[in-house]
Formats: sequence, structure tokens, C-alpha cells
Amino acid sequence: MEFTVNLNDIRIFQWIAMIVASSLAIVMLLIKVPQTEHAKKLTRAKSMVALSYLFCAFIFGYTLMHQGIADYEIFSAITMLINVAFSTTTIAFSLINLLSHRYVDYSRLLISIFAVFLVSIGLVELFFNGERNLFNIALITSIALFAALCIYYIIIFDKWYKRSILLLEKYYDEDEEHKLKWIKFCFILAMLTEMVVIIYLIFLRSFMFVYIGFYILFLLYFAGNFISFLGSHKLLLDAFGHWTIRTANRTPRKRRAAAKSAAASGRQDTDEKIRKNIEGWVARKKYREYDKGRDEIASEIGVTKEQLNQYFAQEVGKDFRTWRTELRIEDAKALLLSDKKISTNIIGEMVGFSDRSNFHRQFTKIVGCSPKHWRDTAGKL
Repeated sequence: MEFTVNLNDIRIFQWIAMIVASSLAIVMLLIKVPQTEHAKKLTRAKSMVALSYLFCAFIFGYTLMHQGIADYEIFSAITMLINVAFSTTTIAFSLINLLSHRYVDYSRLLISIFAVFLVSIGLVELFFNGERNLFNIALITSIALFAALCIYYIIIFDKWYKRSILLLEKYYDEDEEHKLKWIKFCFILAMLTEMVVIIYLIFLRSFMFVYIGFYILFLLYFAGNFISFLGSHKLLLDAFGHWTIRTANRTPRKRRAAAKSAAASGRQDTDEKIRKNIEGWVARKKYREYDKGRDEIASEIGVTKEQLNQYFAQEVGKDFRTWRTELRIEDAKALLLSDKKISTNIIGEMVGFSDRSNFHRQFTKIVGCSPKHWRDTAGKL
């Protein structure tokens, strides 16, 4: 039996998408963000996401205004491409802005939006003028431009995502990357939505209502995660704020050299004291405690956080977080072999890993095999 497209299905999904997008935009605009120095770009990101949702609702409304034309499904696909190109640009830029410890140049966003606007106007005009050959050329050119825009944002996003993870690793003692994975996942979904509509325009001529349904779910999923992030944004802002303050307070080179010379004589005694205190801290297995910040740990060792960081950088050759992780893994290796009745997850918690997946990931990274394989082979790789 041949499948026939029901245009009513497309229109119903477009109405739903318009209502959902406009409702979510209003919710975004009503949410208040603390007006702190490091939360300003979060407010901008929120406003851009709300603007993107409003534009999405407008495009669906504009499409429904022309529901009586011929080739309505093709027209819906074209407006969907415009919709996705605009929302992908603003959402991608918003996520990149969240991951950046400094303000991102908004001129690039404005240029991208203006380019999308011009291409979109030309594409719609050619569709209504009936010049099919010229329209097909414009459509292929538009698809190529939108695809290139996606690639550009993928490169930029990957750079800032890696930088933000490095900042989190330097500031926090636990692995916090899993708290940012929603940003990466939403960015991937945003890219996929554009790629799917491009594939649709090139190869398919049906099931547009299914794609719109998927897009509605994406809008809901992204809005839910973004709103949730607004309540836990201090995770990034604390690390970014620490980086900014530390950078702003860097001592000039000449003064730094003089201070280094003056402190050289007393540093040796201080390092020896820190070394002995760390040995006692390890003997008491304090490294197993995962609910303490770096300041509290430094206080237990009898130094400041800055002294602790300096000691590990100069004397140990690695940062405290990496050193403690390796210490926990060594402890876990012994426990896995000494008592095989205890599950690997419980052992991970015993040695100080609050997140089970992080324990398995770190164990495999350092040892070269999973905790289960280590136990099953009695420590023989």
C-alpha cells in the first residue's frame, strides 16, 4: 500500500510547535538571574535562547499562514530549514558563551544572523516566484552555507568545551564534567536537527510531521536542561571567577622574580613540613574523603590552598587532584584483590569516588583495564 502524506498532520504539529516555542520563550524571559558580574553573560544567553524560541514560533506561524499553497510540504521543509538555521546559530552561540570564561564577541553572532536572514529571504522569494531551476540552485547553495555554519560552530564549541573542562579540573577536586554533559549533548542535538532537515530536503519528500515532532521534543529537552542550569550556574561561574581573579592579580615579572629570590631561603623548610604533613594525611587515609573542598584539605595538611598547589607543582610534578586520584586507584587495586566479595562500585565509594562511572573511567585510564578485569586476573594485565 502506498503511503500518502496527510497535510493535516503537518499543520497540527506546526500548531503544537508554535504554542510550545512561544510558551517556553515566555518562561525563559520571566526567569530571573542574579545580577552578578560573572552572571551577565548567563543573562545574555538566556535572552538569546528566548529570542530563538520566539523566532521559532513566528516561523511556524508564518508557515501556517500559507497552508493553502501548492507544495505546502516542500514550503514547510524550507521554512523548517530557515527555522533550524536561526535556532542552531543562536543556541550554539549561547552554549559557547556559557562555556567561555570571558565574553564572546557578539559581532560574529550578528553577522551570522544577518547572513541567515538574507539567504532565507532570497530562498522564500524564489520559491514563490516559481523559478524552479533558480530555486533549486539557491536551495543547494543555502544548504551548503548552513552546513558550513554548522561545521564552524562545531570547531568553536569543541575548543571552548575543552577549555571549560580544564578550568573545572583546576578548581574542583572531584570530576565535574558529567554536570556539563547536557551542554555537549544539546549542542550535538542542535547540529543533528539541521543535518536531518538538510537530508530531508535532498533525499526525502514525506514524514515532515515526524521531523517537526522530533523538533518539539528537542525544544522541550533543551529548555528543561537550560532552565535547570540557571539554578546551578555557580558550578561554572565559581571556576571562571576564580580564573579571572587569579589572572587579574598576577604579579608583574620583576616583582615576581624579587619575591621568588627573597622566599627561596625559607621555602625548603616549608616544603619539608608540607611533605611530613602529607605523609600523615595519607597514613590516616584522609584521601578517601570526597565531600571536602581544596581549602579544607589544605587546612588539614597545615598549609594554604596556594601553598598546597605550589608544592605539588614544583616538588611532585603533578597537581593535587591527579595525585590524589592515583592514590585512590592504588588503594582500590589492593582492596579489589584482598576482598573479592565486595562489589567494585562499593570499593570505588570506599576509596573516595562519589561517582561510580568516574571510578571506572579513572581506573581504566590509570591501570589500563577495568576494575573487574583487574580482580579477575589477580592484578595481572
